[in-house]
Amino acid sequence: MPFFLLLLSVLAPTSPVTPASDGAITLAADADARWVDFDLTPGNQIRFRMTVDDKPVTAILDTGVSYSVLARRSAAADPARIRTNGTATAIGGDVAVGWLATRTLRIGGLSRAGGGFSVADLPPLATGSATAVDLLVGRDLTGGQALDIDYANKRFRLLPSGRMPFRGAVAPLTISPGRRLYETSITLGGRRLSPIVIDTGDGSAITLAASAWRAAAPKGIGTTTAVSYGLAGPIVNTLAIAPDVRIGANATREAEVRIEPQGGFSDTIGVAGRIGSGFLQRYRVLLDPGAGHMILNPGKDADDPPLRSTSGLLVGIEPGGTTPPATARLKVLHVMQGSPASTTGWRDGDEICAVDGQPIAPDYAASPLARWSVGEPGRTVKLGLCTGNVRALTLRRFY
Repeated sequence: MPFFLLLLSVLAPTSPVTPASDGAITLAADADARWVDFDLTPGNQIRFRMTVDDKPVTAILDTGVSYSVLARRSAAADPARIRTNGTATAIGGDVAVGWLATRTLRIGGLSRAGGGFSVADLPPLATGSATAVDLLVGRDLTGGQALDIDYANKRFRLLPSGRMPFRGAVAPLTISPGRRLYETSITLGGRRLSPIVIDTGDGSAITLAASAWRAAAPKGIGTTTAVSYGLAGPIVNTLAIAPDVRIGANATREAEVRIEPQGGFSDTIGVAGRIGSGFLQRYRVLLDPGAGHMILNPGKDADDPPLRSTSGLLVGIEPGGTTPPATARLKVLHVMQGSPASTTGWRDGDEICAVDGQPIAPDYAASPLARWSVGEPGRTVKLGLCTGNVRALTLRRFY
């Protein structure tokens, strides 16, 4: 289970570049053989390596970004060549953006000559880890091709539109002319909700606008709260587990749903919500807006119920634990409403250096130790604060 969930959606700058600035994109004849290996960040994003102007960079594959975003502090960003380009609408608010022209870039079988990137601050928290990335690869690079994401084998590739590399449930897919984002629809509680953005940079499963949830939510669903992080800062949403969510021909019995506050990001950009990598990673996914469809082929865990927190602590990992031999620490980012943690004195900002006596190591996110927060109800976990105190927390179901 990720510590917390990241939302990297960004719209086009308020003064967007002209289409000619997208550069000339070509696919190699053997593009189908040019897989790009990736790992999943603690925030569920697809992280990989590519080159920009012959410099290696670390990137996130983010279909929720209309124009790819280069980190202002990246070694590939020459400050002297960045020009101001207004602001962009991001989850959490607006962010200042610039524009930087580039010569060449390569991702698997795709290459681009000319064009450029939006430029913005990309903090380490955007990946849920201690290390920042250089680039968010968005719709401007991937939207003209079919994007085949093989989550099970942690690889993706870009193909000519119209290819059908595997079979699965089909759902409609377009790129909206105004928002320039991948969009589909879902059915919840018998109500069709549209448009829904397909956002691989969003680590959560399904996120809905408050109005969409009110229109479609089944009665009697328990809820709590959760924190998410966008480029413009944190957002606290309502959290629920919804039965029977349908995306085209694909049916899911249970799905985690986050509900934005009234006037949230979805309302701002005029959509009903979005589907993130927290949902998509249960499938092999083909996104082909040129052919008008997406394809979902279920993985072995596609029908597993979503993990539920039994602790109520959403935490992020930070370097530099203060109590040896810890080399990292967990910072409490949010205490979930109605949870065991909410009734036992936990507060945002508390720092944990040990779990059941085991120090927090840099590889904590991928270790079995990280599963304590979704442990069996009734289990008592001893959490060592970085102050030296120890708190006992008894886990239980609360939503």
